[in-house]
Amino acid sequence: MTGSVRLCGVVSQMTRRRRILVLLICCMSLLIVSLDNTIVNVALPSLGHDLHAPVSGLQWTVDAYTLTLASLLMLAGSTADRVGRRRTFQTGLVIFTAGSLLCSLAPSLGWLVAARIVQAVGGSMLNPVAMSIITNTFTDRRERAQAIGVWGGVVGVSMALGPVVGGLLTDAVNWRAIFWINVPIGLLALFLTWRFVPESKAPSARRIDPVGQVLVIVLLGTLTYGIIEGRAAGPAVSAVCFVVAAAALAALVVFELRRPEPLIDMRFFRSAPFSGAAVMAVSGFAGLGAFLFLNTLYLQSHRGLSALAAGLCTLPVAATTTIVGPLSGRLVGTRGPRVPLIVAGVCLAAAGALLSQVTLTTPLPLLLGIYLVFGIGFGMLNPPITNTAVSGMPLAQAGVAAAVASTSRQVGQSLGVAIAGSMASSAAAYRVNALYGLIVLVVALLTTGRWARATAERTAARLAESPQVTLSRG
Repeated sequence: MTGSVRLCGVVSQMTRRRRILVLLICCMSLLIVSLDNTIVNVALPSLGHDLHAPVSGLQWTVDAYTLTLASLLMLAGSTADRVGRRRTFQTGLVIFTAGSLLCSLAPSLGWLVAARIVQAVGGSMLNPVAMSIITNTFTDRRERAQAIGVWGGVVGVSMALGPVVGGLLTDAVNWRAIFWINVPIGLLALFLTWRFVPESKAPSARRIDPVGQVLVIVLLGTLTYGIIEGRAAGPAVSAVCFVVAAAALAALVVFELRRPEPLIDMRFFRSAPFSGAAVMAVSGFAGLGAFLFLNTLYLQSHRGLSALAAGLCTLPVAATTTIVGPLSGRLVGTRGPRVPLIVAGVCLAAAGALLSQVTLTTPLPLLLGIYLVFGIGFGMLNPPITNTAVSGMPLAQAGVAAAVASTSRQVGQSLGVAIAGSMASSAAAYRVNALYGLIVLVVALLTTGRWARATAERTAARLAESPQVTLSRG
């Protein structure tokens, strides 16, 4: 039924104006969560100076947020399906807004990192749940595609606004002001959600998987800690962290394969396009995380630019991503994901190689040109990831496939910042970025052909026939 929403089992008609309003409310949540992925980076030098934070402390300021998001996205989706999407969404807004206020008041680095974790706990309840609300609000396929297109465009807007707004607030006030902006937006979104967004639940929500959730947190936490603190803590501590991470991964795979209602259905990875999308999401967003982290320090700490000037320098990336993203989406619709993914891999690899040669005397126009190449690569990458992940999946499993792709993005960004900060030099870190691009290129070639599509079809058939309960959309 076009334009309807399932309200706790009851189908209720919604006008087009009401549906658009629900979409805009959901986009507000995406805007503030995505802004915090970019707005903080430009304030890192000022923040580090004020709180006497080392480079590792700056890494934790970013990664505490992205790691927590990555760890809790799947849990938030299943919780929303069970207790109600609007209720979960409102709870997330309250926690995120409170966490933002706490960040602005943090007296030390430790308190700031703790407040960033609070922020991310709230943020994990926003984007996946908002996508589920959109999916249930726009039941017509064409309207849903248009709504998701608008949703995706907000990511580009947040990339454009984040560094510029962050630089402006940091220069005009101080780094604490970058967190103030979330408070009025969060409160407005909370009121509008209460007023206009209807409640909805999944017809049969799956049970919570606490063991799987704990294993995911242990895996991501120990892996990131080993990378960030490796040089300071010593090789023995790093080795222990990596062993624990490997053990958690092995335990997660074994446990999830045996669980009737798993946090992550491991059978999805039998599909080459799905596995490839996860790898490309991790690699591509690792490149983005490293790029944002390194360039902020390079532009401000090494070239002496102000926070606002550094933010303006990243506009070529944001603008190109915003323009190229829809073009990539159209290419996916007409020719499939292979072409945009190949272009993405080539551009990301080229940008990484070129950035590894940048010095303090590199002319600014040349530097901005390299940023433009990176923006083309990232703009081409993002749209086909979700499409490739859900390729051939039954409709009932498409939501969770997209959720895993979203989690992979956050994992990649966390690892990108961790690895970049642990490298001996920025040139070495950018060579690793070039490697990320090559991984995207190779995986795209392997997982978008006829053989890969056949594995997706076989996986979809097994999932459709199996009585095992799979993840609900969210």
